[in-house]
Amino acid sequence: MTDAVGSIDTPDAQDETPKQGRKGGKRAKKGPLKRLALFYRQIVAELRKVVWPSRNQLTTYTTVVIIFVVIMIGLVTVIDFGLDKAAKYVFG
Repeated sequence: MTDAVGSIDTPDAQDETPKQGRKGGKRAKKGPLKRLALFYRQIVAELRKVVWPSRNQLTTYTTVVIIFVVIMIGLVTVIDFGLDKAAKYVFG
């Protein structure tokens, strides 16, 4: 159901009251050392969630990356050599 202004489900702008926010939040209540300790604990907790690859997977991924990099080096070298020859041909 809608009226001339809009939907019945959405409140009008004048019906909304501004919300009172906290000043400072959680950071204002803790000292810098406690925040640093919390940050360190959060890092350790996130690292525990990581699924680390096995040795076999790591070897496979490393091999794929090295092969890809070698192919890209070869491709860039060929393009560079070609553009060098083209520039020498055009500009003498």
